Amino acid sequence: MFTSEFLSMSAADKRRTVNSLLVNNAMYIIIALVAAIAACAMIGFINGFSVAKFDLHPFIVTLATQLITYGIILIYLKMGTNNRQVLSGFDPQYRDLVTGTLFTIAGVRVPMYVLYSLILVGLMWVIWNKTTFGKNMFAVGSNKEAAEVSGVNVHRTIILVFVLAAVMYALTGFIDGARVASVNANTGLNYECDAIAACVIGGVSFVGGIGRISVIVIGVLLLQIIFTGLNFLSVDQNLLYIIKGLIILVACAIDMRKYLAKK
Repeated sequence: MFTSEFLSMSAADKRRTVNSLLVNNAMYIIIALVAAIAACAMIGFINGFSVAKFDLHPFIVTLATQLITYGIILIYLKMGTNNRQVLSGFDPQYRDLVTGTLFTIAGVRVPMYVLYSLILVGLMWVIWNKTTFGKNMFAVGSNKEAAEVSGVNVHRTIILVFVLAAVMYALTGFIDGARVASVNANTGLNYECDAIAACVIGGVSFVGGIGRISVIVIGVLLLQIIFTGLNFLSVDQNLLYIIKGLIILVACAIDMRKYLAKK
């Protein structure tokens, strides 16, 4: 019905209809992004509050909320009509926003999400190096007691760190959903292991107070080069988990030896 009515319209009416649809779709995309950010920020606040107020271990808190969130997602998907199946068929405007061509180099297409990655890296560099919040993060990570004596609001800083991380998760999840063109409850599973491996390769200390945005980016690139090369060599996917675990284990051992040597 809509197709026949559309074909019978004048050219001007067709343009107005298409523009109206594009605007409506853009609004839905913005609403979805804001909702994702709000939901993740709430979870980040719960994590940060639990760590700051009750002095719980961050790993335990985030593991617990990860399991809770995973269960909620499974229940939500079961309530729908797809019976826990993969969500796909996303609006082309949403996909083009992320996977559209930014520019081409020697015929190789560079997608838009490369630009978004650079923007997020630049934003985090500014926050870490040029803001009071960034200095407070470094101080709390180095020595929480010393930071508190120096006048840093440790509780607020910890909560804001978790909220900031959660907002970044929302943004990257929004981008990754368009990149892979489908999502389900397992989307993003074990991504935290990739993040940990990239950070430890980049020299981030598990005891806190050591790390720079630039070396983290180098760690991400090195990790991707390693696993892209292993995939190119047709290494068994199951073996990649073992290699990733060994990288984390060895890097943590080296980090702890450095920490103990300094003490």
